[in-house]
Amino acid sequence: MKKYNISVNGVKYEVEVEEEGAVDIPAPATAAAPPVAGSAAPPPVGEAKPAAPDTAAPSAGSTVIEAPMPGTVLDVRVEIGQTVKMGEVLLILEAMKMENEIVAPQNGAVDAIVAGKGDSVNAGDILLSLK
Repeated sequence: MKKYNISVNGVKYEVEVEEEGAVDIPAPATAAAPPVAGSAAPPPVGEAKPAAPDTAAPSAGSTVIEAPMPGTVLDVRVEIGQTVKMGEVLLILEAMKMENEIVAPQNGAVDAIVAGKGDSVNAGDILLSLK
């Protein structure tokens, strides 16, 4: 049994691996293969996707609402500038085949929407912010 420490999306895990025979592990590629003529090249790993037009970055002093668990944003029920009351549903987050309502922790106005419909988020990712 061998123990390894790995990091996935900034979260560190300790894993144990049991060896059951000879295993060929290919060496990592050092250079990307040139694209095939007539095909679109995939985006480089780690490249950020462009923000949707209705999203913005949270401003200083705003209250950020973070994802409580990993999941997929099914629906965003607010718009930038919209006033909301404490307990009002801001968006729906699907996690483990359950729809979770993410509600406003306070009264305020929507300052920024970071996660859009269909986005996959990790626990702790900023979803939106309130002023």
